[in-house]
Amino acid sequence: MAELAGLEDSKAREVNERHGDDHGVNLGKLRALAKRLKTQHELARELWASGDTAARLLAILVCRPKAFGDDELDAMVRQARAPKVQDWLVNYVVKKSPHAEDLRLAWSADPDPVVASAGWALTSERVVKKPEGLDLAGLLDVIEAEMKGAPDRLQWAMNTCLAQIGIEHPGYRVRALDIGERLQVLRDYPTPPGCTSPFAPIWIGEMVRRKDAM
Repeated sequence: MAELAGLEDSKAREVNERHGDDHGVNLGKLRALAKRLKTQHELARELWASGDTAARLLAILVCRPKAFGDDELDAMVRQARAPKVQDWLVNYVVKKSPHAEDLRLAWSADPDPVVASAGWALTSERVVKKPEGLDLAGLLDVIEAEMKGAPDRLQWAMNTCLAQIGIEHPGYRVRALDIGERLQVLRDYPTPPGCTSPFAPIWIGEMVRRKDAM
């Protein structure tokens, strides 16, 4: 914890806080520290229990993902209020867990929109990598009905799922494009030069173009 405190940088905190993350540690330096520590699961548990955002990010990098039980992961996602912590927890830990599918189903329907967004992130992963058994039409029904009025983080996760359905599944592409055009979610999202807009119709169109060009 003392070493993490020593990595505090005011400019890094300013950038991180603009994205809702309450810490001031450069992520490159955090990864370097994790590389030095290597996997230490019990240390990861202690770091997580501290409640400190930088410590929790470090915990995610040094933990053993498959060592967490489903109840433990459920508690962690409910504690992970900082966007970067939730993002890393889902992508670096939960996706590697044998409990990922059970948690996806439970979280997607959770009344807490932050928890539900984690469920939708896992669903997007399945849309791309293991779509067998998914009701893609049903997912589009839910997105069409609920995405427009969803809180920001849940809206973003639903929009990602919409885009991935449109990109990966040609049979649903026209409907995905239509939903995106009608709902106009993230239409005016500021996008840096050289980056693809998160607005689903633009995102789908660009990624399909790249696939076709390969």
